[in-house]
Amino acid sequence: MSDLTFRPESEKHETDRNVRLGRIAYRAWRRGFREADMVLGPFADQIAPTLDDAELAIFEDLLDVEDQYLYGWIIERDPTPPEHQGPVMDKIRAFMRAHVSAEVFKGIG
Repeated sequence: MSDLTFRPESEKHETDRNVRLGRIAYRAWRRGFREADMVLGPFADQIAPTLDDAELAIFEDLLDVEDQYLYGWIIERDPTPPEHQGPVMDKIRAFMRAHVSAEVFKGIG
């Protein structure tokens, strides 16, 4: 008798997605640029699980961008290149505004 265990495809997809989200969170929290960590880390924890697979791919592409550029786009100090502007960047900016406001209200700022 074989020791193979078969899992339903939906369970396998969920496991793969959880691994992917874990990798994304790790990359988002450990940027080496504190300001970016404080936006991207909580975004990865709180919002990334609600993104669909295409949006997650876009977020992963954004995580490949150097911190000083990405953070400049997020805070709108610098114009976002067209290839990186879209709904995911909009969600990051909206999260940043709400997250930073909430943290400042709690007293970290």
